[in-house]
Amino acid sequence: MNAAAAPGSGPGATTETTDPTDGSPGVFDPRPWGPAAATGVGSMPGTDVRETARMVLETLPALPFLPELPARGPGADMIGRTIGLLPDLHARVEPSGWRIADRPGRDSRRARDRLSEDLDTLEEFTQGWSGALKVAVVGPWTLAATLERRNGEAMVGDHGARRDLVAALAEAAIDLVATVRRRVPGAKPVLQLDEPSLVSVLRGRVPTASGYRTHRAVDRQEVEEGLRRVIDSVGVPVVVHSCAPDVPFALLRRAGAHGVSFDLSLLTEREYDAVAESVEAGTTLFTGVLPGDGVDPGALSDPGATVMGVRSLWRGPGLSPALLPESVVVTPACGLAGASPAYARAALAHCVRAARSLADNPE
Repeated sequence: MNAAAAPGSGPGATTETTDPTDGSPGVFDPRPWGPAAATGVGSMPGTDVRETARMVLETLPALPFLPELPARGPGADMIGRTIGLLPDLHARVEPSGWRIADRPGRDSRRARDRLSEDLDTLEEFTQGWSGALKVAVVGPWTLAATLERRNGEAMVGDHGARRDLVAALAEAAIDLVATVRRRVPGAKPVLQLDEPSLVSVLRGRVPTASGYRTHRAVDRQEVEEGLRRVIDSVGVPVVVHSCAPDVPFALLRRAGAHGVSFDLSLLTEREYDAVAESVEAGTTLFTGVLPGDGVDPGALSDPGATVMGVRSLWRGPGLSPALLPESVVVTPACGLAGASPAYARAALAHCVRAARSLADNPE
């Protein structure tokens, strides 16, 4: 399989790749959502799959996403959803979290059933629809930091377990993208890798089962190669999301990420140069500009003010204003599962208006 080229040929350029379903050469647009786009991160409040999917598709015309509703319980959370995709890997829920199991059980079956329900709903509401469509899985390093081996220790502490998990996740991502293409023929799939624990893995901050120690930091080269294997496998644009401080923009760019999703409020001026290098290499910034746990939709009254931080980020390193509308997708800072349904709906609509304000006045 040919590796998808890392972003670097500038905004709007197509990326050569290989179709993972049949091996034929292909080309994809690394920005199928177009300029002045907005989207959500993934998780949403409530338990009504149908109503949430309908709202997301109606509110986010440029880049809707398959929502996850963790309030439905284990198996509907982001870890459970991803476990439901992994081939030949079973897990069960323990008080400490998800743990590898020897055989399929109730928890694994429930995760697969809920994902199937989500995909059925997505297919129903996208009849005759075409355009970019984002789906998410947990990235290899957050999965390794969260999923436990049989002894209760995180998989991140074992080199062989890490290697096997990366391989399984790459296969699962290929299958998910193929499923979306089959169910929604007009879709241009976009894959999001959720990596909130990426920085903890790189810095050796993942706690052991006892809580008294932490697992050794994973070598940056291994982390980069693991991400690249998953990114290169799918043949579609891949966005890596992390709502933690100190997002490793350079590492993600080298790994081939087409977009980086982050909480803009956590970005420091010392990171501006790394962000600018990513933009100039063609990476799209999915800038989180709204809190994920807000409760008052009335607070969302000024789209222009919401993206003032984006404008400051642009001016700091002297990026060209002409790059801004195509290089930025506006999002909430993180998932919206902790917000009220009214705020979640209003926040997504506000992101759409904020993205348009950037396009209307990029200076």
